[in-house]
Amino acid sequence: MNSNLQPIKLFLVVAFSCTNLLVNLIPVLAKPTPNRSNTKTNPAQTTTFTQPPIPPGSPPGGRVRGGAKRGEPACPTSKIDLTALVPFTQEANSVINVWGQTTVEHPSWFFYVPYTKDSPYTVEFVLQDPDANEVYKKAIALSDKPGVIRVSLPNTAPGLAVDKQYRWFFTINCDKQKNSPPSFVEGVIKRVNLSQPTLKEIETAEPIKRYAIYAQNGIWYEALTTLAELRQKNPQDAALKAEWRNLLGSIRLDDVAEEPILPGTP
Repeated sequence: MNSNLQPIKLFLVVAFSCTNLLVNLIPVLAKPTPNRSNTKTNPAQTTTFTQPPIPPGSPPGGRVRGGAKRGEPACPTSKIDLTALVPFTQEANSVINVWGQTTVEHPSWFFYVPYTKDSPYTVEFVLQDPDANEVYKKAIALSDKPGVIRVSLPNTAPGLAVDKQYRWFFTINCDKQKNSPPSFVEGVIKRVNLSQPTLKEIETAEPIKRYAIYAQNGIWYEALTTLAELRQKNPQDAALKAEWRNLLGSIRLDDVAEEPILPGTP
């Protein structure tokens, strides 16, 4: 009798051991293999622009959308008005403050312009120092289609001083006789210094990472310029398009986010 039970006992022991082995293996088999593409950070999901507080003193004021201070401008209406791609806040008294930071002496500005070179309009960019003295003035040539254009302060112009606020104007005059108010946008730009560790990080970072560092540190102008240059080099990149929409959406300019970035610098 006992001899007949031996094979059965042996079978049960083996079966029990195999079952334990399978139970122990299940968590290992179920654990996913690390995937490099999954661990890579998607900037469109993580990058947010940190809006810095307005500097103390007189509020900057300004206009982010085209229009005139009094009366109706002579420029025809368009689906999207002339727009400055700059952060803005609206205070309780309905005052708009258009203000952003840069870290460079010769930054770039971006504007959505709804008019084309077929229009007989004069366009001008003006930069003033803190005492309202004219630092730079440039006539802007319209492009062959509506879109976002870039205006850069050339190296031949005086550079922006650190911790100084400069006022800029982008004006479209649609009335040759200048009897009607122009359409214009205006705002204030301030040059600041980043910390040495942050500057070191920027120096060695890839462009998309540089963009993220600028955005997270509230440096609007370099964040926008870096991302715009990336988009122009990779116009079909869906992630960059999404990031562009994310950045402009964060400052409530969603409508402009779908408009093309035009090549060249006027």
